[in-house]
Amino acid sequence: MAYNEIEQRGTADFPILFACLDSAHPRYNMSAHWHSEIELIRILEGEFPISLNSNRYNLKKGDCVFINPQTVHQGIPQNCIYECIVFHIDFLYSIGLDNNSFIKCIIDGEHLIQEYFPYGDNKTTHALNNIFDSFTKNSSARKFRVISAFYNFFAVILEENLYIQNIGNNKIMNNKNIIKLKSILSFLRENYDKPLSLEMISNNAKMSPKYLGSFFKNMTGKTPIVYLNEYRIEKASHKLIYTDMQVTDIAYSCGFADLSYFIKTFKCIKGVSPGKFRNM
Repeated sequence: MAYNEIEQRGTADFPILFACLDSAHPRYNMSAHWHSEIELIRILEGEFPISLNSNRYNLKKGDCVFINPQTVHQGIPQNCIYECIVFHIDFLYSIGLDNNSFIKCIIDGEHLIQEYFPYGDNKTTHALNNIFDSFTKNSSARKFRVISAFYNFFAVILEENLYIQNIGNNKIMNNKNIIKLKSILSFLRENYDKPLSLEMISNNAKMSPKYLGSFFKNMTGKTPIVYLNEYRIEKASHKLIYTDMQVTDIAYSCGFADLSYFIKTFKCIKGVSPGKFRNM
């Protein structure tokens, strides 16, 4: 079972999510995950070291990344403010053009768009900025501007050949290590609220604890338990903001058996206590 972030993006008639994130946002730190949608990220301030499958980039102000569907992505922002857009490209295809074969190839995974777009005075930077800026212009024509900006971006990608073929045995998403990593991530995310040990995780992955630790750290830069705790804190942060649950109940519901350990871990990751985070 592939673990996707399954949630409503935008609204039913305009299924595109736009968000601006700073350190107070519950998903500011990006734990490793993937989804079937496309995601665009633009850096407004600071730096954002990010990994897309096995590729790593250090994003700076003005830089953008295009995250293709099913790509495992993760990163820890550094004094960063960034914007992200998440949408399913089916939305653009459903609008319909006479020549929509390029969009169809992206949907089918036959084309992968270039990932990294450093800031510069060029067509792609202008096209990407136009997409992000179109979301911040409040007008009756905003939806038309957004859709137009997306089509303009894909026109630039097609004209400049900023994509690669992803067909047959050369399919990037068929990488055995990526498939193995997704299986482990799925298990951790689906069972984060349960007491998990390294032995339980390794048994599920059919690896020895030592090999699992080495493999997972090589793929994500952290141990499975560190990743698990970071994901638990992400879920706890969301509950602190969007529910009235008591801190103790949130801790237990997110897999922490000890309240003091939860508070200590929360402070280590977020820099503040759960109570102060909620007040922020």
